[in-house]
Amino acid sequence: MKRHWAAQHVLAIVFLALCCRWSAFGADIPDPLPDPDGKPADQSKPIKVFILMGQSNMLGFGRVGPETQQGTLLHLVKKQGKYPHLLDSEGKWTERKDVRYVQVMHRNDKMHLLRNEWLTVKGAHIGPELQFGHIMGYVLDEPVLILKSCIGNRSLGWDLLPPGSKSFEFEGRIYAGYKQSPLSWEKGTEPKPIKWYAGKQYDDDVGNAKKILQDIDKYYPGYRGQGYEVAGFVWWQGHKDQNPAHASRYEENLVRLIKSLRTDFNAPNAKFVLATIAFEGKNLKGHGLTIAKAQLAVSGETGKYPEFRGNVKSIDARPFWRDKSVSPSGAGYHYNHNAETYMEVGNALGRAMAELLLNQK
Repeated sequence: MKRHWAAQHVLAIVFLALCCRWSAFGADIPDPLPDPDGKPADQSKPIKVFILMGQSNMLGFGRVGPETQQGTLLHLVKKQGKYPHLLDSEGKWTERKDVRYVQVMHRNDKMHLLRNEWLTVKGAHIGPELQFGHIMGYVLDEPVLILKSCIGNRSLGWDLLPPGSKSFEFEGRIYAGYKQSPLSWEKGTEPKPIKWYAGKQYDDDVGNAKKILQDIDKYYPGYRGQGYEVAGFVWWQGHKDQNPAHASRYEENLVRLIKSLRTDFNAPNAKFVLATIAFEGKNLKGHGLTIAKAQLAVSGETGKYPEFRGNVKSIDARPFWRDKSVSPSGAGYHYNHNAETYMEVGNALGRAMAELLLNQK
C-alpha cells in the first residue's frame, strides 16, 4: 500500500510540474515576469535561434532615458513600477545569462556588428527584442540566441522583396520583381537599372544572419558544439510600403517572405510571428490600414492559409500606440520613441511565439 501511494505521489508531482511548465508557454506566463535567476542555460542542448527582421520598427527606437521623461524606459520602470524584472535589487539593469543578443546591420555594403552581449538594457534605445528575449528565456530551458538583422527605411515591396517575386503592373507602371532594377518603370519602356535591386536588403539581412550562425561559437560564450536550431522568425515592418502599389501586394509578398525564410535557413518547422504596423493606433487608415489587414490575414488562425495554422501568428500592435503627449518625441514614424510601445510589442510577440512552441509539444 505504501509503495502504491508513493508511486501515485511521484506521478502527481511529475504531472503538476509538466502542467506548470506547459502553462508557461501560453496565456499563463506571469505578468510581470520574475527576475532572471542569473544562471546560464544547459549547454548540452542545441541553441534555440530566433531571427528578428524588419525595418526601423524592428531596429528599435524606444528611448531608455531620462528618468524624468514620460515614455522612456527609465520612467516606466522607476516612476511607474512597470517591468520590474528589468531591475535587480540594487536598481541595476538585470542581465539574462541564458539569452544572448546579437545585432547586425548591413551598411556601406558590409556587415556591422552592433551588439553581442547577454540580454540586458544598454545604450540609448531598446527594441522589441528586449521583452521578447526575456519571455524566451523564461519559457525555454535551452540556450537562446536572439539574432536581429535589419536596418531602417526598407520596404517589403522593394528592398526586402523575397526570392521568387515576379514583376507586376500597377497604374501604367511595371514594378520590379526579385533581382530587377529600378523600383519601377513606365510600361512599354526599357528599364534602366540602378545600383540597388529588388530584394537586395533581403539578401543582405539573410546573408548576415547566416554569417553569424556559421560562426556561432564566436557569439555564444560557452558553446560546446551542440549545434543550433532556427526555432522562429519575428517580423515587424511596413512603414515604407505605405503607397498604393506596394500596399496592394503586401499580403502576397508576406506569404512569400515566410516561405522563403524557412527555405533559406533550412527551417521548415520554424514558427513565425509578426506585429502589424500601428501608426496612430486605432486611427490607422489608408495604405497603412491595408498593410495591417494584410499582416493580420496571414495568421494561421484566420484559416486563409491552412499551411500556416499552428505555425504563423499575427499580433495587432495598434493598441500599443502611445500619443506624443506621453512620449519622448513626436516622431510618429518611430512610435514617438515611446519605450512602452516597444516593450508591449515585444511582450505580445514573445507570448505569441511561446503559444506556437507549446502547440508543437
